[in-house]
Amino acid sequence: MALFSRTFRSGLLVGLVAAFAVAAAAVAYDRYDTQTLKRTLRRGAVQCGVNAGLPGFSNKDASGNWSGFDVDICRAVAAAIFDDPTKVNFVPLDTNQRFKELQNRTVDILSRNSTWSMSREVDYELTFAAVSYYDGEGFMLRRSRNVDSALELGGTRICVQSDTTTQLNLADYFRANNMTYDEMKFGNVGDLLKAYESGQCDVLTTDTSQLYAYRLTLAKPDDHVILADIISKEPLAPVVRQRDDQWMLIVKWAVYAMLNAEELGVSSKNIDAALKSKKPDVMRLVGTEGSYGEALGLTNDWAARVIRHVGNYSEVYERNVGVSSKLGIPRGLNQLWNAGGIQYAPPIR
Repeated sequence: MALFSRTFRSGLLVGLVAAFAVAAAAVAYDRYDTQTLKRTLRRGAVQCGVNAGLPGFSNKDASGNWSGFDVDICRAVAAAIFDDPTKVNFVPLDTNQRFKELQNRTVDILSRNSTWSMSREVDYELTFAAVSYYDGEGFMLRRSRNVDSALELGGTRICVQSDTTTQLNLADYFRANNMTYDEMKFGNVGDLLKAYESGQCDVLTTDTSQLYAYRLTLAKPDDHVILADIISKEPLAPVVRQRDDQWMLIVKWAVYAMLNAEELGVSSKNIDAALKSKKPDVMRLVGTEGSYGEALGLTNDWAARVIRHVGNYSEVYERNVGVSSKLGIPRGLNQLWNAGGIQYAPPIR
């Protein structure tokens, strides 16, 4: 009987250890699942987290159709995977939700004007795949104030969204320049814009790209000016979960494919001619040489699909936010490295 009891207890202990191991593995899988591509293929669509409504970057029209720079990043990923840029489910997320919902696997990609920073990668265990847009914090104010420089803003009331890098940059800038200001912080964009337009504050600060978008929503956009001063580095990038290298590479190289295409002169208008090119760099890009797509778990024409359906980087930029769009933002730092900017993609080789 004693022997049976010891054997029973030993077996029970082994069973409990095994059960805890299985439970721990399940938690680890849930947190660090590395099967995003397989889930996406089974689902038949990419889950893309976007801004609920930021003209030029992610905006939904009255018919429910999404458009914008960030939207096109997700469409490029869908094109690479499915050869169909429409196979995307867009999930609007606010500032406070965005990283948590990506962690929780509500979305596969967060393409939502989010600044790449060390703390966000470390604290949320996320990876920013590639810089899609180089931005920086700026200031908008009424043209009638006749202000030309941010250094003239001392003593003013400034509207800022709370719990953002914008708020921290603002404090750093004014402290570094020995200036004072009255901070008026708001938890959401709607309240922020209402406060600025009603005159509760003199200045509105956020990323410059957003200032161009917000100005369009004001009753009299031309009455407001965006200063040339940029007070921070805000590299915007699509975000994915850590520990899924295959998915991270797909998102990263979808962005890089568009940049390389622009540099090589390949666009949605001439992609058919590019498929017949004998230039080595172009052949590797469009998949007529090498097996770079297969290395990603895709077909070798993955980049050609992106370019055909979504376009190269210049096409995406200009139709959504460029000087010919409603926002009218000059390329600036987002020019290619060989055209005066800092946009640069590693080669496909």
